[in-house]
Amino acid sequence: MPRKSKTVAPKELGIATRSIHAGEDRLRYADSITTPIVQTSTFAFKDSKEIEAYTKHGKARFEYGRYGNPTEQVAARRLAALVGAEDCVVFGSGMSAITTTILALVKSGDHIIITDDAYKKTLEFCSSYIHRFGVDCTIVPFGHYEELEAAIRPNTRFIFSESPTNPYLNIFDLTRLRKIAKRHNVLTLIDATFSTPLNQRPLEWGVDLELHSCTKYLAGHNDILAGAVMGRKELIEEIRGLHKAVGGVIDPHCCYLLLRGLKTFPLRMKVHNETAMKTARFLEAHPCVDRVYYPGLESHPHYETAKAQMTGFGGVVSFDIKGNLAAAKRFLDHLKLCYIAPSLGGVETLITHPAIVSYYGQTRKERYALGITDTLIRLAVGIEDPDDIIADLDQALRKSHPAKRTARKK
Repeated sequence: MPRKSKTVAPKELGIATRSIHAGEDRLRYADSITTPIVQTSTFAFKDSKEIEAYTKHGKARFEYGRYGNPTEQVAARRLAALVGAEDCVVFGSGMSAITTTILALVKSGDHIIITDDAYKKTLEFCSSYIHRFGVDCTIVPFGHYEELEAAIRPNTRFIFSESPTNPYLNIFDLTRLRKIAKRHNVLTLIDATFSTPLNQRPLEWGVDLELHSCTKYLAGHNDILAGAVMGRKELIEEIRGLHKAVGGVIDPHCCYLLLRGLKTFPLRMKVHNETAMKTARFLEAHPCVDRVYYPGLESHPHYETAKAQMTGFGGVVSFDIKGNLAAAKRFLDHLKLCYIAPSLGGVETLITHPAIVSYYGQTRKERYALGITDTLIRLAVGIEDPDDIIADLDQALRKSHPAKRTARKK
């Protein structure tokens, strides 16, 4: 059980200050500036009186690692402060956060709604596994708000989506979502991993629960797995109860690395935003690129919504390369700086080809039905010099299209 909070960095302080100080006790073990790693699986009681004080009278203290840890508690409080939530639960991965949250909120006979432009494994869980628990799921096309509202039933528990989505970076109109949900008394869940708390805070737009894969921008160094869900205390308590039972906990050392990453999160995110915008404009003008998907570009279908809801547009840029699958493979093979890897949010620039990485087990017809074409590339810019990233992309694009003119588009 968490101890009573004596934390610094209240929510009225700036996000950079909260990223460094929020959730910490002002005085720490051995006068340490850094939150200590409490690397233990269990916690000892002094005597039988202390056991009874805990079990009978609710004394605030820790008991067992699956139920809480001092390092984990600081991470949870800091994340809650960053998004303006009452409470937060931290998990061992982003998918653990999503699946545990969904299962905690539903019972047999319930119905949920998810949009089709969502992470593959989230869609897979909602469309396949959730039925085993007697829960029905409707998948609606992203951005079809009338169809989404029409899908709501008397037993609908919640609407789940992402904003921005993966990989096309579509932006959910959160004001419209809140109005629909309020009319029908259903909960709203948004996976905000791609936006981060620096660029968009869905809770401030009336969303009930905000989820993050902390593996990505929040930790920021491609070295841990972590997830989190934030929101109102009563909803988080429901999720926390199941979390203790299913055991998708994060270990104290990962919490330490997450806290370390959070201290530089706003600085890194500003670089991601600036580099992605510069790179997106470069790609949009390149003769070897058909189309670029980035919510900061005026050409993006949800540009106006993004501009209204977001203060920055994130570090992911998706684009369609000209040609075919062979051209896309040639492009990947000629990259020298960018790593071919299926993740995002770290200091290194990563690039992936969804068709042969995330969707390799599906037929071409199945992939195309989901919008995953042979020529789709997802780029997650790091914090290297943007000109170096652009130069690497340019030389690989030119080598993948040897007969193509390399002059910029007019």
